[in-house]
Amino acid sequence: LQFLYFIDYFPDSMALKRSAPVLVTAPLQIMKGMRVVELANVLAGPSAGQYFGELGAEVIKIESTMGGDVTRTWKLPSEDPSSSVSAYYTSVNMGKKCISINAKHEKGRNIINQLVDKADVVITSYKPGDAKKLKMDYESLKKVNPKVIYASITGYGDDTFRAGYDAVVQAESGFQYLNGYPDSQPTKIPVALMDVLSSHQLKQAILLALWNRDRTGSGSQVSVSLIESAVSALTNQAASYLHCGVEPKRIGSDHPSICPYGTVFDTKTGSQLVLAVGSNKQYSELCRILNVPVLDEHLTNPLRVRNRESCKKHLAPAIKSFERSDLLSKLQEAAVPAGAINKISEVFTTVPEVSDLVVRSPEGQFLGLRQSAASFSDAKPAPVPNAAPTYSRDTREVLSNLLGFGDREINNFISDKVVAA
Repeated sequence: LQFLYFIDYFPDSMALKRSAPVLVTAPLQIMKGMRVVELANVLAGPSAGQYFGELGAEVIKIESTMGGDVTRTWKLPSEDPSSSVSAYYTSVNMGKKCISINAKHEKGRNIINQLVDKADVVITSYKPGDAKKLKMDYESLKKVNPKVIYASITGYGDDTFRAGYDAVVQAESGFQYLNGYPDSQPTKIPVALMDVLSSHQLKQAILLALWNRDRTGSGSQVSVSLIESAVSALTNQAASYLHCGVEPKRIGSDHPSICPYGTVFDTKTGSQLVLAVGSNKQYSELCRILNVPVLDEHLTNPLRVRNRESCKKHLAPAIKSFERSDLLSKLQEAAVPAGAINKISEVFTTVPEVSDLVVRSPEGQFLGLRQSAASFSDAKPAPVPNAAPTYSRDTREVLSNLLGFGDREINNFISDKVVAA
């Protein structure tokens, strides 16, 4: 399978170079031989592309000649302003080849069509109407490759000409309203979760479409919207309204129907932990470890939910008398669900289970964070992926090695502003 990505990047003056491969534990290379062409940018589409790349697919990211994926410029104040690779960009673009093509130029579209002809999957995230204008829509590309899987991400569906933005969809889907404390303003989740959810939906849809193609021999179009992906993930909060007619409210870190679940407590040195007590037995064990009685008003979960504030006040002083590590150890031994509140730096230094997700070069340079978090029983060590590509890094290689263009033709494409290299 092959995927192509069309993204706008900014000129590069940075020297992120391909690292020599090293063997590491990695996901099963089940998609080896697959080619993906991505006409997508920012997060949702590129995340899906990187996922298939990690599973062995060749992923070709197509960027415009006008600069590139906007996330190349989304930088922290401490980042190098001259680099075409930002920290944000590295999060979903590891392991890809990057080619810059002017899709508004007829010769550029012809090159893209040749890539699509050799692809298994095309991933897009065009603004409404743009794909059709550029003849990069499914109806146009299936004439080039009838077996292609055309996977698109939109904000609000194929029939709504409105662009989707994570922050806006967080607000419109109810997530932002629910996030925060009762006396606080609705708060945006600090990860582009709507994009992440949409990417997961798109991965699933692509896999189903590939499976269906194996059975029928035909390609197809699959489409995922940010708003539908978000609302489908409201789960119990949506059911509270749809099944019970109850309007969910902001309640901070607490759970609306379990207590104490998600609740944050301070420990002796000021460090914090969270409890996720979901049964009466777990609550009884918690109280035993804390050396406090199980009060009648907290005997069952419905009673604890009804008397939430008194339950928290009953537990808080006892929890604060413990060192966090000591208490967490005792709770783990007793199978009472609890965990430390970690800063991001602590996640990568104190949680050993996530170490395989971080990909580094042999020299220790950070290359990316894996999008595939699954383990396979028959997985074998695989080469470390290349770093997220600098702007137009692979234009010449792809045009020459994959499409068979000679140096003179490629130089003419560059001078005619058909491609950038």
